[in-house]
Amino acid sequence: MGLFSFLKNAGAKLFSHKAEENDESAKLDKIIALKEAVLNLDLDINDFDLDVDGDTVKVKGVADSQEIREKVILALGNVNGIATVIDEIEVIKPEPEAVFYEVKSGDTLSKIAKAHYGDAMKYNLIFEANKPMLKDPNLIYPGQVLRIPPLPEDEQ
Repeated sequence: MGLFSFLKNAGAKLFSHKAEENDESAKLDKIIALKEAVLNLDLDINDFDLDVDGDTVKVKGVADSQEIREKVILALGNVNGIATVIDEIEVIKPEPEAVFYEVKSGDTLSKIAKAHYGDAMKYNLIFEANKPMLKDPNLIYPGQVLRIPPLPEDEQ
């Protein structure tokens, strides 16, 4: 449970110009678009619900794993127009949390893997940890936030 910050002007563009307004209709459009973005990723979260207040999303639900929780947070935060995600997701099987890393200009998954794991060839761990949000290991962008999971014990 916590508060996560994202670059407001980076990420997928899910909202129309109408949704950038602050009326109830625009708020409902944002909620629907954000829910669809998460549901389309087939992330298994029960009792999933969210609310939007300007550029802040408050998300609730029950996830089987820490990984699912983190992916839901990232799916919501990596949306253009969202700056903050308030997380109220309960995790059934607690696990060590991943590090969230904001991609900088010039970064590659290999460069990030080298910095976090000491081995550029471990880039695929980061790629796999961010599926289905990432479709291609070469398509990351500055401002995007990625999960950097702890190394599995057999790879430490």
